[in-house]
Amino acid sequence: MRENKSLAAWRAGGNTIGGWLSIGNAYTAETMASLGFDYLCIDLQHGMLSYDDLTYMLPAISTQDTTPIVRVPWNEPYEIMKALDAGAYGVIVPMVNNREEAEVAVSACRYPPDGLRSFGPIRAAMYGGRGYARDANGQIACIAMVETAEGIENLDEIASTPGLDAIYIGPADLAYALGLHPGQDDDPKHIETVAAIQVACREHGIAAGIHTGSLERTQQYLAQGFNLVTLGSDGGFLARAAASDLAAARKTA
Repeated sequence: MRENKSLAAWRAGGNTIGGWLSIGNAYTAETMASLGFDYLCIDLQHGMLSYDDLTYMLPAISTQDTTPIVRVPWNEPYEIMKALDAGAYGVIVPMVNNREEAEVAVSACRYPPDGLRSFGPIRAAMYGGRGYARDANGQIACIAMVETAEGIENLDEIASTPGLDAIYIGPADLAYALGLHPGQDDDPKHIETVAAIQVACREHGIAAGIHTGSLERTQQYLAQGFNLVTLGSDGGFLARAAASDLAAARKTA
């Protein structure tokens, strides 16, 4: 089976840089993949796309050596299994609040006897290659988001869930959980909680990940030792580049 190189890097204690796909378009997905990101995450929770878009975007990412990940809309086993069957090599599951919910996510990612994933890797077996059914349990990344007050309270029991590969932080929802507003990443409470999540991940031998929208934040969290850091989204990159060039053009004119 094709190796999940991002997961292998996390298990070795290394770091990876990823991109976020919120535009439902195969061309933008292929363009992002061609840039050399270690992983790309297709956002089915908040992105402007659907499962139908996923069936075009995952093959577009497959043109390059980039790990395809999907953030599913919710912690629903059928959503997780359907994304994996389409060829995702990992799922990010939003708003995991406790160990029981983490176990539900892990179980949906693993074939028996390790979990309850139903067999039917329609495209996944073609993308993953020979041995998919035998090796998938060790190559598919299950990533839980800890971003609620309950999740923070139950951090250690989530991080110690058998089979969980990583915890991914959504800074905006984490801010809400702390009584702050999105964008208050520099608040001491936010900084302290992010650090606590990273420490819990390290103590329990899983990867720590975080979402960012800027080069500065990405560099900060890579230096801090996070294993998976998302540099930004397709829409964000498009808007920033267009705004910068437009402002320069108007100044020239």
